[in-house]
Amino acid sequence: MAEKTLFQKIADREIPAELLYEDPLAVAFRDLNPAAPTHVLVVPRQPIPRADAIEEGDEKLVGHLFTVARRIAEKEGLTDYRLVMNCGEGAGQSVFHLHLHVLGGRPFSWPPG
Repeated sequence: MAEKTLFQKIADREIPAELLYEDPLAVAFRDLNPAAPTHVLVVPRQPIPRADAIEEGDEKLVGHLFTVARRIAEKEGLTDYRLVMNCGEGAGQSVFHLHLHVLGGRPFSWPPG
């Protein structure tokens, strides 16, 4: 059996975190190294390592992550926000467990830095 990811341990409450949202499919908690005043991670309980490992049967789960992100944005009072999902170390992924960043509370430019 593979070792649990950091995010699995948080979802299983083996590592403390302020859970802002949880249900049978996903959890959401604040990023420990925020890149914006609001920076929340939405994480599926199912350990999918990267976006390019999403399979056909995962569509409902991945769509659910975006629904949770919208709920988090509403709860945090965000009307303008950015959603980011990195895929691979070169793109900035540091925890290899699929997750969606909800970033807000400041202006963002395009393209990102």
